[in-house]
Amino acid sequence: MSTATVEEIGEVTAPEPFWTRQRRLGVALVLIGVLAAVLFGSLAPSEAARFTLSEDAEGAALSINGQFGAILFGIVTIITGGLLFTSFAKRYQNLLLSLGILTFVLSFLCWQVAGKFLPLVDTTSGTLQLALPLILGALAGVLGERSGVVNVAIEGQFLMGAFAGALVGTMATSVWVGLISAAVGGVIIAAILAVLSIRYLVDQTVVGIVLNLFALGVTGFLYERLMQNDASKYNEPPRLPEWRIPGLADIPVVGTVLFDTNLLVWVALGLVVLIHFGLTRTRWGLRTRAVGEHPTAADTVGIRVRGLRYMNVLLGGVVAGLGGAYFTLVATGSFTKNMTAGAGFIALAALIFGRFTPFGALGAALFFGFAQKLATYLSAVGSPVPSQFLNMLPYIATIIAVAGLVGRVRAPAADGVPYIKS
Repeated sequence: MSTATVEEIGEVTAPEPFWTRQRRLGVALVLIGVLAAVLFGSLAPSEAARFTLSEDAEGAALSINGQFGAILFGIVTIITGGLLFTSFAKRYQNLLLSLGILTFVLSFLCWQVAGKFLPLVDTTSGTLQLALPLILGALAGVLGERSGVVNVAIEGQFLMGAFAGALVGTMATSVWVGLISAAVGGVIIAAILAVLSIRYLVDQTVVGIVLNLFALGVTGFLYERLMQNDASKYNEPPRLPEWRIPGLADIPVVGTVLFDTNLLVWVALGLVVLIHFGLTRTRWGLRTRAVGEHPTAADTVGIRVRGLRYMNVLLGGVVAGLGGAYFTLVATGSFTKNMTAGAGFIALAALIFGRFTPFGALGAALFFGFAQKLATYLSAVGSPVPSQFLNMLPYIATIIAVAGLVGRVRAPAADGVPYIKS
């Protein structure tokens, strides 16, 4: 009895499972689309929802009947989910997913803005400003995690950056010296994290939590001893100036947001592009990904695993320190105890939700910033939707992503694993 070879039978491939990530996303979009069309459509008053290009209800605006818009965008979400469920849309699943989420948000806004107005410039600018420290914190996480070091200490780096920027910026009466000092403050926490986790092999998550508490204690103590007693001498730093680019700043909505702003916005957006290019197109990026995925193999080909991890964690400290500068040199103009209020943990959530990629982290940070800005707007207009619910959305989305309900989020294989050279 002859036995058929693999070549004679042909290559056998396992059938694709029915409940793929694409189909789960499609079902999820259909369900939220039904929710939008039925619930939002029934609750929305039949009044105009105005989306203005100015700061008030006057001037140019995009207007749509609130009830009609809620139902229309809900139906579009259902259609998008149906298309995503089909197999022929596999190539366009990310585009369809983005479209579905956008139309669901528009349906919700038509319900909430009906009979009122939503200033687009203020909302867009506020979203970017709230997302700014999250973008920088998430990028700091990308640099560490992609090389195999878990950075839970982003909150501590924010605090040290904010404190150092305010203290040194005030004493030197220079916002630029304050900005550099903020970066140094982030590097101090990053250096301690690197030494303890890479050299002494301490559990990286535990070290991160301890460093957050350390930064909270140190900055709180020095604030009470120095800043609180003599604010004019130690806690009144210059604010980062806003620069306007003629011509580009006159573009509706986008121009004001991107080209009439402070340097930190351009630095954050530039770093997203730079880090993405570096990770995907340079030797440094190849070595970083190798160290994060398989450090033993990287070591065998001559890559200095520990040295590269040290460098990337310290670079992450610089980026996170700049994120801390936002709180004192941009947002408020002074330092207060625990002023970051957990922003470092939200940045960590943005890192995970963005799948450990620079552009993913950018999108997640903007989503979180929009949720916070929308919560503020709804509180101001007296919406029946509690603002706390919108503030929960970033964390709910992160839990869904980490749980794998819309596709598995996979960290680098060696993330959090100390490397011991054999």
